[in-house]
Amino acid sequence: MSHHKPLRQAQSGIMLLEALIAILIFSLGILALVGLQATAINQSTDARYRSEAALLANDIIGQMWATTDRDPITRLANPATLQANFNTGGALYNAWLPRVNAALPGAGSNPPTIVVDGQGIATITINWLAPYEAPNTPAHNYLVVAQIR
Repeated sequence: MSHHKPLRQAQSGIMLLEALIAILIFSLGILALVGLQATAINQSTDARYRSEAALLANDIIGQMWATTDRDPITRLANPATLQANFNTGGALYNAWLPRVNAALPGAGSNPPTIVVDGQGIATITINWLAPYEAPNTPAHNYLVVAQIR
């Protein structure tokens, strides 16, 4: 019988060690799942803001199509009217800007730009910064180029 007693004493605590290792592995797994969930939420939020930016860009392009006077013969849009109304600082740009600021966080600190050239090609850049990002983080942007005819 004395033969079994030292073996039993040598193995005491092994079960406790195995339990601690199992708890450690389980805890790491839970932490990984929490990190994955946080990343999924951030990606979902970024996708939402990108969709909002696309909707806002398409909205202003639709306004360009609908409100611009056209040449009576060629039916082409007048680039000078587009520039006056929609370039950054124009009247219709200023009417559209509050919607951008309301829909996208951080858009007010880095406002969108619209540049219409002499051929009616509009370049729209919309910027935003997600609420969970630091203020010195580079802004996200959505760029659209459309020719208004």
